[in-house]
Amino acid sequence: MAPSATEPASQPASTNRLLVKPWSRPAPTKEDLDWAPLVKIDLSRFDEPGGKQELAKQLYDAVTRVGFWVVVNSGIDDERVLKQFTIGNTFFKESLEEKRTNPCHFEKGEYFGYRENSRWIGDTGVKENIEMLNIPKAIPQLAKEPLHSIARENYDEIAAFHRDVWEKVARKLFVLIALILELPENYLADAHAYNQLSDDHLRYMIYNVRTQKEWDLAQAYSKGGHTDFGSLTLLFSQHVAGLQIRTPEGQWKYVKPVEGGITCNAADTLTFLTKGFVKSTVHRVVTPPADQINIPRLGLLYFSRPGDHTPMKAAPSPLLDRLGLLTEEDKDPNQKVPNGTEYVRARVKDVHHKTVLDKREGTSFEFNGLKVQNYYN
Repeated sequence: MAPSATEPASQPASTNRLLVKPWSRPAPTKEDLDWAPLVKIDLSRFDEPGGKQELAKQLYDAVTRVGFWVVVNSGIDDERVLKQFTIGNTFFKESLEEKRTNPCHFEKGEYFGYRENSRWIGDTGVKENIEMLNIPKAIPQLAKEPLHSIARENYDEIAAFHRDVWEKVARKLFVLIALILELPENYLADAHAYNQLSDDHLRYMIYNVRTQKEWDLAQAYSKGGHTDFGSLTLLFSQHVAGLQIRTPEGQWKYVKPVEGGITCNAADTLTFLTKGFVKSTVHRVVTPPADQINIPRLGLLYFSRPGDHTPMKAAPSPLLDRLGLLTEEDKDPNQKVPNGTEYVRARVKDVHHKTVLDKREGTSFEFNGLKVQNYYN
């Protein structure tokens, strides 16, 4: 059976505290891959005079045409990032019995907890190789969400990191995008406010090792990509290649991990809020390069999603209005629309509440007027 973590499991100490063995990034691939050119947004300039405005100009093409970019100098120490990778790596070495104590409740559209790699990929005879653990925001409204042992025993550190990722990265990106849209600076940040109830989560994720044959069978079944459900996805650098984006020209190119950087992409609900102006980029994960195929691909991500307080209604952007993207219905204050949590949970339930992954070419998902494709070539 394929390994599910990068190091042998540590033994519990006599105090019953879970030991967390330090994790380090594997060596980058030596293969000459076709990397996508992505803009780097240096957030150390955010608070400089005119810094936000200059960064917004740099971000414009990325959010409207490419959909992916890289953040550097976020103010989050890499030592803290590596500790979070370590926590995730330790969790995935736990017994299946322990991991199953708090599963995701996909039948309700809920994504907090553990997602097991239990689904079959069509009739290939191959299962998914993905496991994940999703940790909700550290806010009073979610204080009763159950946690696994590793999360409980490291919760203060996880909670502080969770909030800092939103405050130091996601919030600032929402400010920059609001400036692009000629909206008040805090318009999108308030729509995704950390202290409001939403399905934001910190994710520990692992792509377990597969044989080349297993990768070939899985990818032959579906070569298409997907878009993310929420508004922003933040991916911390981990060095194992495999993530690809579909460029505006329709080509698949690799996303190169940036040392100390965070790869970011816009997602569906941000596209809904901007009537398609902000691009929710199609992406996929493919077979790692030959020199990394036997390394589990450990991931650390943050997903920002609009919540109960945010209607999925087009933002009143002067720019969108000038571009002719806002309809009279969009401007109607009485327009009936779902809120962010309602949409995201409907989408999660549709995609994940199944035991076999089916082919979805030519199909789409629609919920109360919000529509996305299920499959992209």
